[in-house]
Amino acid sequence: MTLGTKPTNTSNPDYFHQVVDCQWACPAHTDVPEYIRQIAKGRFTDAYMLNRESNVFPGILGRVCDRPCEPACRRGRTNEEPVAICRLKRVAADHRDEIADLLPKIPVKKNGKKIALVGAGPASLTVANDLMPLGYECTIFEALSEPGGLMRSNIPAFRLPEKVLDEEIAYITDMGVDLRLNHPVESMHDLLEEGYDAVFVGSGAPKGKELDLPGRIEGDANIHIGIAWLESVAFEHCHSIGKRVLIIGVGNTAMDCCRTSLRLGADDVKVMARKPREFFKASDWELEDAEEENVEIVVNHAPREFVIENGRLTGMKFHQVEYDIEHGRIVNQLTTGEIFIPCDDVILAIGQDNAFPWIERDLGLEFDKWDVPVIDKTTYESTLPGVFFGGDAAFGPKNIIWAVEHGHQAAISIHRHCQGDDTKQRLPVMMNLGSRKMGMHEWSYSNDFDPAARRKMEHVSLSDRFKNLDTEVELGFTAEQAQQEVERCLNCDIQTVFTDSECIECDACIDICPTQCLTITDNVDMPDLLQALKAPRMKSDQGLFVSGELIQTKRIMVKDENLCLHCGLCAERCPTAAWDMQKSSLKFPRAIDHERVQK
Repeated sequence: MTLGTKPTNTSNPDYFHQVVDCQWACPAHTDVPEYIRQIAKGRFTDAYMLNRESNVFPGILGRVCDRPCEPACRRGRTNEEPVAICRLKRVAADHRDEIADLLPKIPVKKNGKKIALVGAGPASLTVANDLMPLGYECTIFEALSEPGGLMRSNIPAFRLPEKVLDEEIAYITDMGVDLRLNHPVESMHDLLEEGYDAVFVGSGAPKGKELDLPGRIEGDANIHIGIAWLESVAFEHCHSIGKRVLIIGVGNTAMDCCRTSLRLGADDVKVMARKPREFFKASDWELEDAEEENVEIVVNHAPREFVIENGRLTGMKFHQVEYDIEHGRIVNQLTTGEIFIPCDDVILAIGQDNAFPWIERDLGLEFDKWDVPVIDKTTYESTLPGVFFGGDAAFGPKNIIWAVEHGHQAAISIHRHCQGDDTKQRLPVMMNLGSRKMGMHEWSYSNDFDPAARRKMEHVSLSDRFKNLDTEVELGFTAEQAQQEVERCLNCDIQTVFTDSECIECDACIDICPTQCLTITDNVDMPDLLQALKAPRMKSDQGLFVSGELIQTKRIMVKDENLCLHCGLCAERCPTAAWDMQKSSLKFPRAIDHERVQK
């Protein structure tokens, strides 16, 4: 006996959230399609503020975000480049009006709770951003002379201008944060003794990994740890480098090191990779920018020895390696030879580690086998009540947008902790659907498919970009480029919402669908249902909408969300409005929302 397939529960916010692939992929759940539409209307300030609700640093992230949203962009399923989501974020930041009057108001009367934050990086700044409007007194302890953490010390000014960094950090610190620069925390015990109601640790992953090879000690003067070297450049402690430089490692830090080396006087810069290119950790655009500046990327070379002659580094020896790769994985490797490559300096950019020498081990704060604090992945609280972690300090190196989301979630936990509430009890994500229909064939958004290719970001010429260390390479989109790029967005948040009781089974929507994502079929079990689809299902992790039984024949309407382009033709063609195009607005609770519920 056939049991049939249960109708899809579209009241669960996760269903429509997952359909908006870019927002689903963003750790902070930024409403990407909506802010792109605001840019399309020329409402840059509105787009900026919408961004700021979730990612806090639109101008910064519009330049240096790792862009987890873009690989998820539905445009990629049409065999095209994704929408330039990150660069459009920068458009909003570059063209907005003054926003001081739009920022949260800080109460004059405080709530009596004091929070200590260790490190002035993106995670701690986000916590302060969320707690200050609730009346908390936030004190940030920063070891460096300027706030920003690794955003300032490890991202070169030619990618992230100091002006942009200072401005967006000041929006938070000017809320009344007690910012204590040049003030490293040397004892968690002593900090706890100062009587703070909660402590947040956002100290990053400040320890660069070493490469313990012969010659390392003898060549120390010309062998640098990547993140420490970038910091010395950022704070103008280092002004030059040798003419021939080897960068060991192929992550984004390595790309920053090689490009910075060129700006400090290097003529020949090589990035040495142990594995083939498909295993690199660096973002594709970072690799492209480095190669545009004539950095040579050398693959399949495993470091073996630092060569020292007369007490000075003269080069490195490498094993040349070949790999057998099956299904994207290395199954075997073979050393085929050895090579010496001369150099004057070596920069090690092979990873970063957490470092907590200042946290005593007898406080009740549990550490795991890697000597990293044990953190609850929902509340970000350690095993010591009232002590929370976020950003790289919590789960190791990721990127700024992850640190921001950690900060949002930790702020909720800190607020609930300080109010005596269960930190695990949190408000659910809320969803609202609103029709975008304005007439028989008219919608309040642009639903035409634009075949235009992704706009190319223009760069400062090679002859000019090396004149100053802080010359920003990317010029940003022109008004024309921005207007063209926003039209490439497929409006995935404008959902195709189906009401089965209104359907007369005329098949008009089936006939007009350009991707064959719609099927009307008998209500059968899922295996048979998949066989009945008009187009083969290509992504099993993407939602498959199944309606309730239709009135006329008891059949069901099925839609493959992976194939749907949200063009709205089904809704335009439907004579009974069984199909409608509705904007799905998702509300992700912050600390202030928990305050409103309590009141």
